[in-house]
Formats: sequence, C-alpha cells, structure tokens
Amino acid sequence: MVQSLISDILFGFTGLLAIINPFGIAFVFLDRTDTLTYEERAALAKKVAINACIVLLVAFFLGTPVLHFFGISIQALRIGGGLAVAVAGWQMLNAPEVRPNATAVRNVDADNAMSKAFFPLTVPLTTGPGSIATAIALNANRTRKLSDFVVSSIASIAISVLIAVVVYLVYSRASHFARYLGVDGTKVAMRVSSFLLLCIGVQIMLTGLQEFLTPIAQLR
Repeated sequence: MVQSLISDILFGFTGLLAIINPFGIAFVFLDRTDTLTYEERAALAKKVAINACIVLLVAFFLGTPVLHFFGISIQALRIGGGLAVAVAGWQMLNAPEVRPNATAVRNVDADNAMSKAFFPLTVPLTTGPGSIATAIALNANRTRKLSDFVVSSIASIAISVLIAVVVYLVYSRASHFARYLGVDGTKVAMRVSSFLLLCIGVQIMLTGLQEFLTPIAQLR
C-alpha cells in the first residue's frame, strides 16, 4: 500500500509539474508583477500557490462530476482553456518592453495584486486546462474499492500540496532568477516563456480538437 501510494504521488507530481512548468511561467509571473516589491510579490506568490492547490484538489475530487453536471467534455475544456492560454501568451509576447509612468502603475498594481491572484495568475497561467484535465484524468482511474480510494485520495492531496510548494518557492524567487540572468537575459527569457505559453495553448487546443475529431473520423 505504501509503495503504491509513493508511486501514485511521484507519477502525478512529475506529470503535473511538467505540464504546469513553474520555472518557465515564473518569468511570465515576474512580467505581470514587475512593479511590485519583493514582499508584495512573495505574498502574491503565496496566494497563487494556495489557489493552485485548491484548483487541483477540486479537479481531483469534483472535476468529473462538475463537468458532467454542466455537460462539458474534456475536449471542450482543452479547446476553451487552450484558447485562453494562447491569448495570454500572445498578449505578453507583443507587450511593450518599456512601461510609461512606472511609479503610478506600481501603486495601482500593488493595490490590486490580490484581485489578480486567481485570474489570470492562477487560472489559466499556473493551473490551466492541461493540468486540470490531467488531474481529472488521474481521478477517473480510481476504483470503487475503499482501500484504493483512500490511497488515491491521499495521493491527490499530497500532489496538490507539493505542486503548491514548488509554485510558491519558484514564483516568490522569480526576481532572483532574473537577477542572475541580467536585464537582457531576463527580457529574452520573458519573451521565450511567452512564446512557449502561446505554443502550449495551441497544443492544448490541438489535443482537444484531435480528441473531438478522432471518434468522428472512425465512423467513416
């Protein structure tokens, strides 16, 4: 039982970590919060991490029933969520490098930082449709046996907490990564991260379209 629990945690954690990619999104997070102080950014990162944990827990335990209740398919979740991610990546990719009146913007951002913690910083930038769909898929493999359900539930909670810890540690130290890279290196990393975010969104949409069109093609 313990071996199965550890295996489930490692499998789910590594899979979700690869999809969420907090190390790459950290530069996007930094770009969205570049007018905040280190303390404000750390507080916002903590809020985003907690939100990400809650989102994953909801996806693990309530994702499938909620989708069924609203009549939403995994394919629709991937296509719609992928579009949101792609649009966010496109906007950041084409955003100007120099922001005018930075002091005034900093005050506005500091006052409204927490209001942005859930959208768009948590959803869809951190826990987007890819991670939500993955969590739902992992939950769909649960059996009705009580012992397996308990193991899977513990694994789901552990995975969500571990992901939240990594998100907090990486996001709160995003400015340190930027300092190591320098000004020009940070600009390049932000542009590359934005482009990768755009590609991730497009890939999520293509996956949803493929899953939607495959059964139709098989009917011919």
